[in-house]
Amino acid sequence: GTVSRMAQPYSDALVADGPLLFVSGQTPEGPEGEVVGDIAGQTRQIFANMEEVLAHHGADLGHLVKLTYYLRHISDLDEFHSALLDCLPGTHRPAASVVEVSALVDPAHLVEIDGIACLPSGG
Repeated sequence: GTVSRMAQPYSDALVADGPLLFVSGQTPEGPEGEVVGDIAGQTRQIFANMEEVLAHHGADLGHLVKLTYYLRHISDLDEFHSALLDCLPGTHRPAASVVEVSALVDPAHLVEIDGIACLPSGG
């Protein structure tokens, strides 16, 4: 197969060895239900929310092995990638897919992200 030549905030493939945690689609609501207006702020909030879900199961963002990004506007991709690189720990790059969608559950949402994490031993 051909390896993607796109600037990569993701890996072409990862091997997961351990129990898997399937994280439902995370949306960009903050603690008070507020939604930040731009794609970068929404992306950061989603990863903060995902971090809480993972921590509840003894994992962190470094345990993510697969992410799916649902963007309302593919034209937001560059700004999204920039925020994404700020959110992922170090050089960790999960396998990923990005999809442009016509709508999300709340019209204020510009992005939704679901994921799969490989839990640490004993998780």
